Amino acid sequence: MKKQGFIHLYTGNGRGKTTSALGLSLRAIGAGKKVALIQFMKKPIYSEHKAIKKYKLPIDVFAYGIGFYKILGDNKPKEAHIAAAEKGLDKAKEIIEKGKHNVIILDEINIAIGFGLLDVDEVIKILKPKKADIILTGRRAHPKLKKIADLITIVENKKHYYDKGVKARKGIEY
Repeated sequence: MKKQGFIHLYTGNGRGKTTSALGLSLRAIGAGKKVALIQFMKKPIYSEHKAIKKYKLPIDVFAYGIGFYKILGDNKPKEAHIAAAEKGLDKAKEIIEKGKHNVIILDEINIAIGFGLLDVDEVIKILKPKKADIILTGRRAHPKLKKIADLITIVENKKHYYDKGVKARKGIEY
């Protein structure tokens, strides 16, 4: 029976997809596994980047975002976002093919696909059975990714203080 090389999909409109992936990475490094975090859409300015650096966590981090396309007032041209997302996908392919990592997180890749920055079929090509567990995060997971995933977690909001006007808080939401 297969014990590794699963595709995990964390999606939905709720908060906590990246947080779940980072929690899994903490568990993995505690077990002596090697972890890579490849981020799409996100710039390397979030609290997780600071924590990984500050505590010298053995997580290889690659952030290829230039901002959230069409979200939070981003007005950079789509071509710039496509180029950034493609660099991230190239790095993901390289890391997957090298086979040196046990856990590979492709953070916000679902959003990159959903906005047409990456082609879902190109993403699926690099996800073919490998030794690493690969975690895909972000809202709007494509049906083709849902079909190939071994594990799907749907994160949904039942109640959120954001609805009462509370803005995202450093160290909690970012």
